[in-house]
Formats: sequence, structure tokens, C-alpha cells
Amino acid sequence: MNFEETHAAFIQTHIQSRSGERRGRLERGHREAEQLFCRNIWWPLRGHFEQLHPEFEVMDWRGRSYFCDFVFLTPHEKLIIEVKGYGTHVRDMDRLKYCNELNRETFLTAIGYQMISFAYDDVAQRPELCIMLLRMVLSRYQPIGTPTHLTSVMEREVIRLAYLLARPLRPIDVENHLSINHRTVVRTLHTLCKKELLCSITGAQNKHVVRYELQTKALGLCQL
Repeated sequence: MNFEETHAAFIQTHIQSRSGERRGRLERGHREAEQLFCRNIWWPLRGHFEQLHPEFEVMDWRGRSYFCDFVFLTPHEKLIIEVKGYGTHVRDMDRLKYCNELNRETFLTAIGYQMISFAYDDVAQRPELCIMLLRMVLSRYQPIGTPTHLTSVMEREVIRLAYLLARPLRPIDVENHLSINHRTVVRTLHTLCKKELLCSITGAQNKHVVRYELQTKALGLCQL
């Protein structure tokens, strides 16, 4: 099925399993921002809606109901996903609402949920950034692409090092970090370039490769 059919079935399944305010909240609450998240972010990344729950009810520290935009539930994780528009969550928020939101987030974290938020503007205009960041979060629990992209501990450690340094990587950085010889380091760096996880950068006269830059494709593997 395509997105429209799969999404419609996804929402209908949850509506049929609910009653009262839980059902009404889903019928009223799953609107433009939430549908855009499903279309632009979740569907391209996952290709299905299994284990994703829209307008999911939780209790805050006061015992009051709060409906999250989405919760991704597995035996190993409880991930709350919010799509926040600038008007509702910034411009129109008073001090009390701001305090309550922070307290709720802290409380939910304390009882085992992980919370992440995406700006509506990014969901609408920069979905590729949201996909990359969500992939990084999910990779903590579900290693994505390990057998295909990274076949050795050494390659994984080079990717980790490049991420932690937050700058172009030099061969000497890897040599010092892993205590291995220059030839092995260069061979590993070349392999990662072929996999499009690193990109080589030449020196001033464009004669020799002097540094290696982490590519967007590799960011989802940084938590492995």
C-alpha cells in the first residue's frame, strides 16, 4: 500500500481500539502537523507505522492527562515524539505554561520515557534533517545498517572519533586514538570513503589528502 492507504488504516485501527476522550482526541488532534510528520519523516524512514501510537495518553506529575503527539513503544523503549509549532509552543506560551511543560518533560523522563521534539518548520521544510536526527535516536536501540556499512570494530571506532572531534579527521588522530600504524589507518580511511561515510580533503595545492570529513550518511551510525 502507498502512504495514504497505510496512514488511513493506521489511524482507523487506533480509532477503533479507543473510546471516550481517547478516541475523540485522536479524531480532533491528528491534524496537519502530525500528518506531515507521518508523511515527511516517519514513512520515509520506517515504511510502516508499527509500534507508533498517535495522540497517546500519559499522566503528568499532577495526575492529569496529557496527550503526546506520538509515542513509539517497543519492549525496550518508550519514545515520545512531539511536533512543536512556533506559535503554540513559543510565541503564545506564558510563564506558567512554560514551567508546566518543563516539569512534565522532566517527570516523564523520570518514569522511563525519552522525549524528543521537532519544529514544525523543520518537518515541513527540512525533513531530511529530521530523518537523520530520528535515525540517530532510533539507532541507539536498533542498530541500522551495521552489517552493510561497518564491517569491523576499527571502522566503527573511526566513525565515533570523527563524530566526537567535531572537525575534519587527520590520520594522526586515528593513529593516536587506536595505537595502530599509519598504513592501516590510511587503508581504513580509504575504505570509509568508498562507503561514502567519509570524504577526503586535499591540502593547499590539491596534491595530497590531509583530512577526512564525516558525511551525513554516517551520522545515523554514530550511536552504534
